[in-house]
Amino acid sequence: MPVPRALQLSPSEAGSTPTPQQKRFNTLVRQIERARLSLGVWQESIAAYRQAYRKEVEPLHDAVFAAKRAWAFTLDTLSDRPDWSRAESTLLGELVCRIAGDLLREKNDDPALQALFTRHNGADFETEQQRQLQATLEMMQDVTGVDLGDTAGIRNEDDLAELLHRKMREDQAAEAARQAARSARQRKSPARKKREAEEQQATQSVREIFRRLASVLHPDREADPVRREAKTALMQRANQAYAANDLLALLQLQLEIAQVDAGQIADAGEEKLRYYNQALAEQLEQLKQELARLETGFRLDAGMPPDGLVNPAKLGDLIKRIKRELREHLAHLQQEVRLLADPAAARRWLKRYRRAA
Repeated sequence: MPVPRALQLSPSEAGSTPTPQQKRFNTLVRQIERARLSLGVWQESIAAYRQAYRKEVEPLHDAVFAAKRAWAFTLDTLSDRPDWSRAESTLLGELVCRIAGDLLREKNDDPALQALFTRHNGADFETEQQRQLQATLEMMQDVTGVDLGDTAGIRNEDDLAELLHRKMREDQAAEAARQAARSARQRKSPARKKREAEEQQATQSVREIFRRLASVLHPDREADPVRREAKTALMQRANQAYAANDLLALLQLQLEIAQVDAGQIADAGEEKLRYYNQALAEQLEQLKQELARLETGFRLDAGMPPDGLVNPAKLGDLIKRIKRELREHLAHLQQEVRLLADPAAARRWLKRYRRAA
């Protein structure tokens, strides 16, 4: 949908200054334009990031997984040596169990890894997962006070976290509905009545513009096939804008088909412009919320902290950093496997690990 960059109001009389509502209209249009541009940059950048992640990062993840798996089985073989002390054997077994558990939480359809985990843990991975999930579930309920209810189908901590978030959203929505019901029963204040009336008028203004457009653009009223096709495309844009309560797009369509010009909008009167500005302010808020949801969702997917600045135009640098860290991790794992092939080096390695542990 095109952005109405040129839609700025100015007084019809030369030398006069813009009215407060004209100034606010112009400011809101500029803010909406900037928000739409930011949203477009985010959408394009995230699409490019995901494509690069699939092509460049996921193969490195697979290589790291394979190297870590080889490391676990190398440690398992190492733990069978008879010259380890009891404490050393126990430590090696715990390490194998931890690594195998981490790998199974990532991909739990590996029978050899499952057998390796069971051998060193005593219980199979599924049983251990359910035990840990139950402990985590009880802790979450104690801390948040949220009753998670039926947890059937919950297989990992990600499922549990999603269930908690969904329950919290449901509880918040229920509380908001209760508050709205209480407010509806209470006598409305004059300020609230005025605000609701302005909101209704803003919605009515959007509806009026759409109806004027529909009266001109309806393709069934056009006999010429070429013009009918053009009007069909314009009418689709009008329908989409009306469904999104997008006043700016509707005004832009009016300008495009010369149904109005910027001067007519500017001369609409302060009261009409105030209703327009109410609708534009709502549009701007919706765009801000969409931007916030997009950025928050990306941060969650990328495992980034919820705070701090993120430049969507530089997500390629994030891909480079992830690749560099994965390559370093892969090289370290491969070095560990080579080192453990030497018995003397393996004993020195285990001593260092015990001290660190």
